[in-house]
Formats: sequence, structure tokens, C-alpha cells
Amino acid sequence: MAILLNIETATTVCSVSLSENNKLLAYKELNSGYAHAENLTVFIQDVLKDSGIAISKIDAIAVSMGPGSYTGLRIGFSVAKGLCYALNKPIIVIDTLQALASNYKMKLLAQNMLLCPMIDARRMEVYCGIYNSELKIIEAVRAEIVDKNSFKKLLLNNKIVFFGDGAEKCKNILGNNLNAMIVENIFPSALAMVELANEKFVKNQFENLAYCEPFYLKEFAGSLKTNL
Repeated sequence: MAILLNIETATTVCSVSLSENNKLLAYKELNSGYAHAENLTVFIQDVLKDSGIAISKIDAIAVSMGPGSYTGLRIGFSVAKGLCYALNKPIIVIDTLQALASNYKMKLLAQNMLLCPMIDARRMEVYCGIYNSELKIIEAVRAEIVDKNSFKKLLLNNKIVFFGDGAEKCKNILGNNLNAMIVENIFPSALAMVELANEKFVKNQFENLAYCEPFYLKEFAGSLKTNL
């Protein structure tokens, strides 16, 4: 019986959930810009209070690892690692794009389609990856500048669903492709981390607490520092 605290701060969404095995116990979420520093610890207190579970009863903490906002990821990791040190609990990291793909499945359930979650990386660039309906990686996570050649080969023989806060950039470029479907209002959420985190807990897939860090995809020095 694993009680997990799940933290998502990779984008403008600040989201926290508490789960036991694959059962959601409580969650708190807000999408109103980068206000993670003000809200994250309050949301953690709220889900613990709502569920009636003492923080000492948590078995592990899962945190969204990125890619995403440099500042958001740092805040999420700082809080998660601080709690893990204080409580002597293990830390689990969850791929943000895989969790975003899981969130799409939870809401709409695509069949026989590939999933392309996208996170806005400013201008015409997105962080993205391609997954099948079982959330297995078809194309690895990358930074993609969206243009008329983006996903061209894959779209020839596959229907792809594009979603996330970066998918809007595909509307004018890919919107007329019959194999491309663009879905709005799908965002990263700690709700989508529940099953992924529990699976890692069962398999004892924990990270080294001292050395684990966010997956920024792009170096902080340079464009990431400027854009995020």
C-alpha cells in the first residue's frame, strides 16, 4: 500500500495529487501563470488535510522532471527533494511529456493514433515526443521548431494527435493535414502522474536524492535562460 505525493510544476500549471496505489485521494490544481512559489507548499498542505493523511505516512514523492520551464522545474524539485530529505523518503521522477500523454488518454482515449504531447518553448519551438496508445516511445523527446516539414514522414502513414500548450503552434501549419488532429486544453497534471508514479514505486525505480535534477532538454545558458 503505497501513499505517494505527486508534484507537477513543469509549465504554468501548479498541480499536486495524493494517491494510494492507483487510487486518487486528493488533488489541488491551478493554471494561472508561473505562481508555483506561492502555491506549491500550500497545495501540498491542502491535499494532506483533505485526505486526512499525515505527511509522515507518505511512502515516496514523485515530481515531474521536464522538459519545461526552468523556474517551474527548479521549484518542484526543490520542494520534493527538501521533503524527501526531511522525511527520509525516496524520490521518483516522471517524464513530463509521458505524463501529458497519459493525461490525454485519461480525458479522450485515442485509439490507433499516435500521441504527440507538446510543451511551449517560446517562439515557434516546442518540446515534444511521439508515443503510441500504450505510452511507449516512438520518437524520443526533442526540441522541435514547428514548420511545414515537422512530422512530415510520420504523418504520411499515421494519424497523430497533437496536444499541450505548444500544440496551438501547429494549427496553421498542420491543421489541413487529414492525419493531424490538434486538441486544446490538455495540460500537465499531477492527476496523470498517479499510475506512472505507482508503477515506478512498485518496481523500486527511485532516483539518487543527492544527484537527481530536472531534465531541461536545453542548457540554461543561452536560449533557455532567455526564454524561460
